[in-house]
Amino acid sequence: MISHVFFSDRKAVVRGVRAAGPAAILAIILAVVLVDRPLADWSHAHLHGQRLFVWLTWIVDPVPTAATVGLAGLAAAFLAGWRPGTVGRVALAECLAVLLAVGLKDVFKEAVGRTWPETWTNGNPSWITHGVFTMDPFHGGQGWASFPSGHTAVISAAMGVLWYAVPRWRTVWLLPVVAVMVGLGGADFHWLSDMVGGLAVGMAAAAGALALVTWDRR
Repeated sequence: MISHVFFSDRKAVVRGVRAAGPAAILAIILAVVLVDRPLADWSHAHLHGQRLFVWLTWIVDPVPTAATVGLAGLAAAFLAGWRPGTVGRVALAECLAVLLAVGLKDVFKEAVGRTWPETWTNGNPSWITHGVFTMDPFHGGQGWASFPSGHTAVISAAMGVLWYAVPRWRTVWLLPVVAVMVGLGGADFHWLSDMVGGLAVGMAAAAGALALVTWDRR
């Protein structure tokens, strides 16, 4: 059931991920220039206050905790003498990818310093409330942490490992990612470009984690 594509031709998959990098950067730039503000205005005007979109974002909430507990459990099992096979390596990659995505999104948020579509905490500057649409690298603080979307990065990392490892069910793995992104956009929690950036971070984390756990496979 689990694909041997990544395990047998890992370098080819990694090359594909690298090739997707320029496309992701272009998509982010186009979204910033053409889509972000009109979409945020539309979402605020037509979808504001609809709880369904907020609920969709909650899909992500248990994932980092599950990854941390899972990694601890796998480490304990390894110390007890267990050695992972293919399924075990995929499980390990799941945990590593999620935790890597969490760390990466925090680094990018600090480095980019982007303001949010709406005001959520401590009067943070936003497009809807203050007409602010800017990036202030290394500013720090929750008001300057919109890019990339951490929710999208985390769910994309979790589903990305399965996307590579179990490609026959890719439609299933795509659904949680789409649901979270719809929730973030509908609730006006993030710019579209934030979500594209989070998707890129998550998929890169998934590929990197799989590469790490299959490094001795030829």
